[in-house]
Amino acid sequence: MTHNSLASSPKYSGVKKRTFDRLINTALNALEQGCELTITELADKSGISRATAYRYFPTQSDLIAAVVESALEPIFNWQSDNQDPDQQILDFLAFAFPQMLKHEGALRAALRISLQQWAAERTTLSQQSDKLVRGNRKEILSTILKPLKSQMPEQIYNNVLHAISVIYGSEIFLVLKDIWKLDNQQVVSLSQWMAKAVINQAKQDALKTQ
Repeated sequence: MTHNSLASSPKYSGVKKRTFDRLINTALNALEQGCELTITELADKSGISRATAYRYFPTQSDLIAAVVESALEPIFNWQSDNQDPDQQILDFLAFAFPQMLKHEGALRAALRISLQQWAAERTTLSQQSDKLVRGNRKEILSTILKPLKSQMPEQIYNNVLHAISVIYGSEIFLVLKDIWKLDNQQVVSLSQWMAKAVINQAKQDALKTQ
């Protein structure tokens, strides 16, 4: 089973690609140090004109979305030869979370912007025009969990899909790391345990419907 890249960043080549990569890497390094750059600051720090930087990233949301997509590209391209759908999701979490934790700063920035935009959308004076920062978990998990679809009723399968979409995501860091102070390996192990529990419960529920 192969997952093709789901990143939506423009595909550049030559000088444009080198400029894009330079901006992305500068932003990523800053975010990993806990700093969030404006587009102007990013341009200055990268040694690239501000006008050029704004052409690549008109808004802060565009920048963060592109940084996240670049950082997580290995996840979008993940593949597994395991034929057991239960094991596939465990293998995926074991692969995905270390990559996510490696770029935790960027993911937390995406969460922060998403929350800010949520608030802005609800103010009477603000007309939100920027795209919200969103991940690709719907597409990724739908592909990984597809083999389970034939094993259970649609509603139960949807419960699995929705539940695991809560488990797989940077939001889990806020609870398990910030509140419970778990280390990275504990986060990975617990995410696998939760996913296994969800699937096992779904299979038990499916048996009751037969």
